[in-house]
Amino acid sequence: MTDKVLTANRLTDGIAVWLDATGHWVENLQDALVARHAEAIASLEAIGKRGFAENLVVDVNLIDVEETNGTLWPTRLRERIRAQGPTMEYAIGYRAADKTFIAV
Repeated sequence: MTDKVLTANRLTDGIAVWLDATGHWVENLQDALVARHAEAIASLEAIGKRGFAENLVVDVNLIDVEETNGTLWPTRLRERIRAQGPTMEYAIGYRAADKTFIAV
């Protein structure tokens, strides 16, 4: 079974967020709670549905991650880009993604 984290976009500003171990939506993938077995994955799904129903987040998804040397790496390029930000600078306060993190 692949490790998973719960991701979504915050409804107020569209920023990519991840669920942490305290049940809060955080902006840093590295702070996400990692589900490593079926029961934990089911719990994350339920929490995601509740966050969506409460209008906190949209586009809720479980994504596959690998942990290497203590760093979480999404297995899909799309999720690496979401974790690091856009591939180009587009707004004040948001820098372009780290090319080494999103490299395939």
